[in-house]
Amino acid sequence: MSAPMPGPEVFDVVIFGASGFTGKYVIREALKFLPPNASPLRTLALAGRSRERVAAALSWAASPGPVPDVPILVADTSDPASLAVVTARARVLLSCAGPFRLHGRQVAAACAEAGAHCLDISGEPEFMERVEADLHEVAAKNGSLIVSACGFASTVADLGFLFHSRQWTPPSAPVSVVAYVNLESSDRKIVGNFATFESAVLGVANTSQLQALRRSRPRPAKPSIPGPPPPKGSLMIEHDKALGLWAMKLPSADTVVVKRTLAKVAEHPEGLPCADETLDFEKHRKEFWSSIKPAHFGVKIGSRSILGLVWCLSTAIFVGILAGFSFGRSLLLKFPEFFSLGFFRKTGPTEAEVSNASFKTWFVGRGYIDSEHASECGSKPDKEIVTRVSGPEIGYITTSIVLVQCALILLSQRANLPKGGVYTPGIVFGPTDLQKRLEENGMSFDLISTRTIPSDEYAHAS
Repeated sequence: MSAPMPGPEVFDVVIFGASGFTGKYVIREALKFLPPNASPLRTLALAGRSRERVAAALSWAASPGPVPDVPILVADTSDPASLAVVTARARVLLSCAGPFRLHGRQVAAACAEAGAHCLDISGEPEFMERVEADLHEVAAKNGSLIVSACGFASTVADLGFLFHSRQWTPPSAPVSVVAYVNLESSDRKIVGNFATFESAVLGVANTSQLQALRRSRPRPAKPSIPGPPPPKGSLMIEHDKALGLWAMKLPSADTVVVKRTLAKVAEHPEGLPCADETLDFEKHRKEFWSSIKPAHFGVKIGSRSILGLVWCLSTAIFVGILAGFSFGRSLLLKFPEFFSLGFFRKTGPTEAEVSNASFKTWFVGRGYIDSEHASECGSKPDKEIVTRVSGPEIGYITTSIVLVQCALILLSQRANLPKGGVYTPGIVFGPTDLQKRLEENGMSFDLISTRTIPSDEYAHAS
């Protein structure tokens, strides 16, 4: 009797959307960890609509070395059968094909059905929340972890907040944490990719759908934060002398993701039970989450020069006015470079522009030296802690580093991760060694300062 034919090879990681601008950088990062390197990533495949374009992206990513023998799978988000074939052959799928509101749900759904893990680099709140609403139960049933925002947006904010929170040792506790994001370049030229701009335009155009989704779902758990909420502030643009930054509020997926993480921690103060965790890790997990203190969270974009905020403000005005109707959206998407003052362009940044760029995100937390005093009438925060996360260019370098390291943790530490479901990066990777891995790959997490706040200062803070 002849032996049964072996089934198709199952790959440790499949990169979907591999021919896109971000996808080729993710390929380049993943190639670093293939054999003979000591890593849990033993097998890799690439997937996309065009075999030729994916092959070209692989050649670019491997340059100047020889092109490795990496299998290429052909799949399209408009063809569910092709997605089923790809996800059946993936332990971890890295989803890089945006905008995610157009292409991401199909990929996540196929992964959830197949029991494959899916990590994406979306920064689109409606997509993330809709995937949670639609796919959490099937993912949990099949042991699939679906984690969005596994790039600069919004893992840096999520891990950065958790790092910041752990600096508040009892009895101190934060009330508010504001993240100031500063993008830098040695040649003073920062350029974003068109897909990011397109996602923002479509997000604004469909704001009502996100609001309707949120109204249709149960209210998330509310974290217990000491003291009254911080003042909202009235100025659109402010100057933070300590940081040396001009800043303005930034509507951001980072805020949404961090708040979702804190809501889940409010439901599960010791974190989520893991698939098959060791006793040591269970103890570590509980200690980790017990050290996290919730706070009101927001994000601001910062610049050393007030002129540096002009592009952000101008783009926000253009998108806010034009994205609400069809003709306006077509103008925005046809002429992104004009409406963003050159920040976004369809060709994306050059390799030199990517290599010259970097970021610093300061987390400025204000709270109480003794949280017991927060309930006293007229009490004001009397302590400030500043931390910082920094690293290389955000959209392609940092995002690729974060995404690949998350995948490596999934491959090597699956037993110590939640059983299955749709979660934020912080909930899944917070208690793991992800921060250490990012520090080993070009990023920094630093405690900058701790000080007592004078009694008359907090009233002027926003």
